[in-house]
Amino acid sequence: MEDYNSWKDLLNPEFYIDNGGFWLILFIIFAETGLFIGFFLPGDSLLFVSGIYAVKIIEETFGSTGSDFLDTTILASCVAIAAIIGNEVGYYFGRKTGPALYKKQDTMLFKKKYLYQAHDFFEKNGALAIIMARFLPVVRTFTPIVAGIVRMDKKEFLRDNVIGAVLWSFILIFAGHYLDKLFMDQFGIDLKKKLELIIIVIILITTVPVIIKFLFGKKEDFSKYENHDFDEESK
Repeated sequence: MEDYNSWKDLLNPEFYIDNGGFWLILFIIFAETGLFIGFFLPGDSLLFVSGIYAVKIIEETFGSTGSDFLDTTILASCVAIAAIIGNEVGYYFGRKTGPALYKKQDTMLFKKKYLYQAHDFFEKNGALAIIMARFLPVVRTFTPIVAGIVRMDKKEFLRDNVIGAVLWSFILIFAGHYLDKLFMDQFGIDLKKKLELIIIVIILITTVPVIIKFLFGKKEDFSKYENHDFDEESK
């Protein structure tokens, strides 16, 4: 186990794998949308790195099945379930109390602009936003709340929630597991020793679109929301 002694370790997926393993991974995935506090945690990179350690994680938790594929499938399936439950909690929170969030003052963990951005993202992409949001940091935290606020059909939300969660968890976890094997077998490169670089690449891939939009996209006028009646919208 590595020596973790810095706040930067909170951005390191190995920190959670080493110090909490399977159950902590599930909690973080749930918390990202279910508790609305996980947008600063390593979601995408956590899943990718978890895929690299999938066999170890399942073996230490339940005992290995003896099959890399089954172990990885178990991990991806459990992560998908945690993600689905988190989104459902976010959705029902939005239906019940979401409009009040637009009146809430900004805090260190809550920024109202993220809620506005998720609202715009949802309006522009409709039901597909639930699936797409899974692959976008920050946006995926607030999109289910917005879906609840605008009273998206429950069955439609559940359908898109399941599709998005399964695609997100299986793609990232299986990519981590099998790319690690591919690089080791074909090139003799151990991705476990390149995790810092991998994390940086994943962060860039998932945040570059947001950065480009921020730097070159049309500036959003969030003042349009100041007098918007979200209580009416949620009825």
